[in-house]
Amino acid sequence: MGTVTDPIADLLTRIRNGIQARHQRVEMPSSKLKVEIARLLKDEGYISNFKVSEEGKKKVLKVFLRYGAKGESAIATLERVSKPGRRVYVGADEIPRILGGLGVNILTTPRGLMTGRDARKARVGGEVLCSVS
Repeated sequence: MGTVTDPIADLLTRIRNGIQARHQRVEMPSSKLKVEIARLLKDEGYISNFKVSEEGKKKVLKVFLRYGAKGESAIATLERVSKPGRRVYVGADEIPRILGGLGVNILTTPRGLMTGRDARKARVGGEVLCSVS
């Protein structure tokens, strides 16, 4: 594997591919940011769990995907919003709502990673990393 220029897009793509292939879990190189994104996805109920394990010197993030009773994925769409080539920043009042509030944005804010809902409550803006529904 070459160097990944956009680790967040890589994380989202691996999750999307895992869902497509009906995997129970997907694995990728870990980072603080990816672990935070996984934590938010778990808090919001989009994944069942995540775990960071050390394999040699490298830390590996394992994301356990979540499916409903009929085998449908908890995640319908997972999109990268802000890209390395085109960053997307919003003020607290401009945070977009996903599916009328059913979906979730993940933002990096001065107070750390938050969902769009929490950022609105905390009155902070930031960079919109991705949207999930």
